[in-house]
Amino acid sequence: MDASQQTFNEELIEFLKCSTTPFHAVECMSVSLEKAGFKRLFEADSWQGLSAGKYYVCRNDSSIIAFNKAENEVTESGFKMVGAHTDSPCLKIKPNPEISKHSYYQLGVEVYGGALLNPWFDRDLSIAGRVTYKTSDDELVSRLIDFEKAIATIPSLAIHLDREANTSRTINAQTDLPPLILQLPTDKTLDFRDLLLEFIKAESPTTDAIQVLDYELSLYDTQPAAIVGFHHDFISAARLDNLLSCFVGLKALLESDITQNTLLVCNDHEEVGSTSAAGAQGPFLKSVLERMTDSAESLSRCIDRSMMISADNAHGVHPNFSSKHDENHGPILNKGPVIKINANQRYATNSETSSLFRHICDIADVPVQSFVVRSDMACGSTIGPITASELGVKTIDVGVPTFAMHSIRETAGTWDAYYLFRALRVYFSEKITKT
Repeated sequence: MDASQQTFNEELIEFLKCSTTPFHAVECMSVSLEKAGFKRLFEADSWQGLSAGKYYVCRNDSSIIAFNKAENEVTESGFKMVGAHTDSPCLKIKPNPEISKHSYYQLGVEVYGGALLNPWFDRDLSIAGRVTYKTSDDELVSRLIDFEKAIATIPSLAIHLDREANTSRTINAQTDLPPLILQLPTDKTLDFRDLLLEFIKAESPTTDAIQVLDYELSLYDTQPAAIVGFHHDFISAARLDNLLSCFVGLKALLESDITQNTLLVCNDHEEVGSTSAAGAQGPFLKSVLERMTDSAESLSRCIDRSMMISADNAHGVHPNFSSKHDENHGPILNKGPVIKINANQRYATNSETSSLFRHICDIADVPVQSFVVRSDMACGSTIGPITASELGVKTIDVGVPTFAMHSIRETAGTWDAYYLFRALRVYFSEKITKT
C-alpha cells in the first residue's frame, strides 16, 4: 500500500469500529462534520434565508444528509449528490426477549434484512443501539449505548449431535439464534430492561434514569476490522455493506470544492426496503431539497440539473464460485469501482450516467468495472432506483466489489474504497457537464 491509501484504510477501519449500529454511524459522521466546520440544522427550525455554507441534518438519529450550499443558486446549478445507507443485516433484540432454560439466560432476536446466518454462530458478540428511559423528573431521554466487550455468543450444536451439519444444515431463526448472555440460578429471573438500566447507571453515575422504557438494540461481532492477505490485499470487517460507502462519500464531501453544491445522503432501512421516514423511499431528501428552493418550479429545475451517485457494494467474483457470475461482467477485487447495470431497473444506471462516471474515473486515474447479474438469476437493488423514482433525478449505481455480502464479516480489496474516494472527490470538485 502507498502512504495515502494506507492512511485512508486506517481511517476506514476506525470508522467501522465506532459505527456498530446506524445510530452510531450517524453519530460518528456528525462528529467528523462538526470538526470540518459543518453546522447542524434541525428540521423543526426555520431554514428561510439559509446562507451559503456547510450544513448537516439528521433524522431518527439513523439517517443523515450533509451538504455544501455554494454561493451560486441551486436552481441554476443543481446538486452533485452521493447516496449510501447506514444499516446492515443483523440480529435485533425483541421487545420481550427474556428466555431462561436450564439456568441459561438468553435473548430472543429477530433477523433484520437478508442476513447470512451461519457465520453468526460461535462469535464473540456485543450489543449496541438506542435506549429510551424515564428520569426521576418524569422526562423521556434517548441515548446511544454500546457494551463494547463480548457479552453474548450463539454456540453451535456439536457435530456429534448433528451428523448432517456439514451437508444439510438449516437454521430456524426462532429457535436456533437466541444468544447466550449469562447463567442464573434456576429459581431466578432477570428483566432485560433492568440489565440495561444497570449498564446506563454504571456508564453515567450521575444519570437520573429510573426506568428503561424501550430500545432498538442489535448484536454485533466484537472482532475488529483488519487488513489481511500476504501483501495486504484485503480488508475484512463487519458492515462493509454499506458503511464503506458512507465513509467514502463522507471523506469525498469533506474534501470537495466549496464552490460546488454538493450533498451526501446516508439513509437507514435500505436492507428492509427503505419504506420508512428515515429510508430512501421516505421524504427526507426531497424535504431538504425543497427547503433550499422557493417553489415547485425551482425544485424541478434544481433536480433536472442534479445527479445522484448511489454507492452500494457489488458482488466480486468469488474464485470458488465463479459460475455464479456472468463471464463478461464479473468484478475483481482491487480492480476499481463497479458500475452496476440491470435491464429491469433494479439499478438506476443508464448509458448517460455510466458514461459520465467513466469520464470521472478517467480524470481521477481510477480503473472502472461493470457488473450485470447472470440472466438466469435474480438481481438485488439499492437506494438508486428508489431515489430516482421519488425525485426524478439522474442516477447511477456504483459500488466496491465485495465477498460474503450480508455475512457477519465481509471482504473487500484495500485499493477499491480508495479508488472510489478518488472518483467521488473529482465528481464533487470538477465542473463536469454534459451538453
